[in-house]
Amino acid sequence: CASPRSLAKMAAPLAPLVLLLALGRPALSGAQATEGAAAAPHRRFEYKYSFKGPHLVQADGTVPFWVHTGNAIPSADQIRITTSLKSQKGSVWTKNKSVFEYWEVEVTFRVTGRGRIGADGLAIWFTEEQGLEGPVFGAADKWNGVGIFFDSFDNDGKKNNPGVIVVGNNGKLLYDHQNDGSTQALASCQRDFRNKPYPVRVKITYYQKTLTVLINNGFTPDKEDYEFCAKVEDMVLPSQGYFGISAATGGLADDHDVLSFLTFQLTEPGKEAPTPDAEIPQKDKEKYQEEFEHFQQELDKKKEEYQREHPDVQGQPGKTPCAFFLAADDVFETVSDRELRQIFEGQNRIHLEIKQLNRQLDMILDEQRKYVSAVTEEIAKRGAGFPGQQGQVSQQEIETVVKTQEEVIRQVKEIRSSVTDALRSISGAQHPGSAGVYETTQHFNDIKEHLHVVKRDIEHLVQRNTPSGEKQKCPELPPFPSCLSTMHFFIFVAVQTVLFIGYVMYR
Repeated sequence: CASPRSLAKMAAPLAPLVLLLALGRPALSGAQATEGAAAAPHRRFEYKYSFKGPHLVQADGTVPFWVHTGNAIPSADQIRITTSLKSQKGSVWTKNKSVFEYWEVEVTFRVTGRGRIGADGLAIWFTEEQGLEGPVFGAADKWNGVGIFFDSFDNDGKKNNPGVIVVGNNGKLLYDHQNDGSTQALASCQRDFRNKPYPVRVKITYYQKTLTVLINNGFTPDKEDYEFCAKVEDMVLPSQGYFGISAATGGLADDHDVLSFLTFQLTEPGKEAPTPDAEIPQKDKEKYQEEFEHFQQELDKKKEEYQREHPDVQGQPGKTPCAFFLAADDVFETVSDRELRQIFEGQNRIHLEIKQLNRQLDMILDEQRKYVSAVTEEIAKRGAGFPGQQGQVSQQEIETVVKTQEEVIRQVKEIRSSVTDALRSISGAQHPGSAGVYETTQHFNDIKEHLHVVKRDIEHLVQRNTPSGEKQKCPELPPFPSCLSTMHFFIFVAVQTVLFIGYVMYR
């Protein structure tokens, strides 16, 4: 915000232009000039007189700093003042009185029902005492303060409902239900607030003894699309009071849901707003002071313990006895540290997998060598048993088999060397990228292809070494023995029959 001196400097060059515009347009009325000259008040949010979801309700079902009565049902994101049942009443009120003179409230609510006509309505209150329950829209009658009524039922039959009515009371008047409060209304406007696509928003401002009501009918999601509804001047309200909102149903029924109730303290320009300490009762101040001293003592004890445990920290620049509070920051890693840790963990997993694959290839190579030696010996024995030309053919087959196995061994050695190279490259990589991942994948594919070649060669060798005249035959099963002879079967049936007849006669 700019200072008054800087604003004056900025406005000095614009003075002639403002003068020309003032001469070229009609003069403003006295009221408009007064409103334009009046500076906007300072607003301060008061959380003890407000509520808003989500997480609106505590574990015990209460709303912080508020009390609800009647049929009101608080939930996580709203308070349902009344449900759509007949003859329901409910209300919510602040627990503490406000201590500021001027204020502004912003209320967001929904009024929904199945029927074309609803009942009875909803009311927003500022009263000297809590009207926890009563006949006026669920709150007490003869209140001292003001009530802004959202009346949805037409009691007087003048077809001027739903409407918004501002009614003041000094604690002695009874509300005129039969005429919908028209004889007591200080200001009113006709607005339909039922079954709107968006929540209805109301802004009520009490500043310099003037009450203003603005309303957003709920036809647009724009939260600041307010329309003027009512205004009451020279209105005197209690200097301290309770904020509340209530609702009631009759023969007809609506759901009355309040989504938020936000309260702001208004302070005139040039006046200092009361400090938060001035608003705290003396008992609460003493309680908070005792808690502060207790925590201060605990902090001093932890400081002394830290000094005893870390004597090397004493006297070093940049280090204080409270450094143990900052040490917790080292426990949490940054985004870049987490990414590097994940990269190194991935490298370690790949490293271990390739080591395991290397060991398996060594085992396969040893098995292939053993198999080649066994096959060579077997073929040599068979070739020695055939004379003449058959011995020559067997010798050629032996040479072919030996060459094939040597080729297999050579390929397995190449696989092993490629795996070793991949392992070495991954172990020495500091910043792995997409190329390293591609090479590792390619190595695994090559290993898979070589293993298929080894398997195919082994199957081919087995087929070639099996004599063509011999055919593998399945072993013949032994004859299936008879479990029970015919004589034994008839004897068993007779014994069972005798036992059954005896059992029946016994029964």
